Amino acid sequence: MKTKRPSTVLFDLDGTLIDTAPDFIRCLNQLRQQHGLSELPAEHIRRSVSNGARAMVRVGFGLEPEHPDYLARHTAFLDLYEEGVAVETRLFEGMNSLLQSLEQRGIPWGIVTNKPERFAAPLVQALGLAERCASLVCPDHVADRKPHPEALFLACAQIDADPALAVYVGDHERDIEAGRNANMKTIAVRYGYIEEPESVDLWQADIIADTVNDLAKLLQ
Repeated sequence: MKTKRPSTVLFDLDGTLIDTAPDFIRCLNQLRQQHGLSELPAEHIRRSVSNGARAMVRVGFGLEPEHPDYLARHTAFLDLYEEGVAVETRLFEGMNSLLQSLEQRGIPWGIVTNKPERFAAPLVQALGLAERCASLVCPDHVADRKPHPEALFLACAQIDADPALAVYVGDHERDIEAGRNANMKTIAVRYGYIEEPESVDLWQADIIADTVNDLAKLLQ
């Protein structure tokens, strides 16, 4: 990482670049309250955020997609989230300095996420990142979502970056698998939304960063 300048650094969104958990937690507990249920502890919800709305419905109500009540809860959760997608969400502490460092060195950075564009685009805009990131690729833009490498290749094409010299950073096994499938350098971040942090060691990432500061040092 330190010997070869990357053509671009691509980030997963939730749990890697930005801390979206507070808004997921708020929306899920609000929905539980609407159904007469007590709030769940924040940490109980947080570790499943990277698995999206399906995981939220499972955590909050114990429902799987085949359950007759699942679709209504899933839709209600997404509607609540869309209404307040950036109320409490922020860049992880230290991440803005990391991005500024990349920008100052002329290294473009982008976002490749499985978060649908209806949520990702306004969120990135609200955080002031839309004008800074060189690419935002959502599942709406590709035929196959991560761990398929299509989205990573599309981001590199939009940035005009060599995928062989690109770095992909993520907090989920599918991120690392997608990066490997694209033959990119991969960095797994243990500070993200991970149900079993020790499992990160099994993902076969090129490097593991425990903190944002560790990640910043790796990208120097």
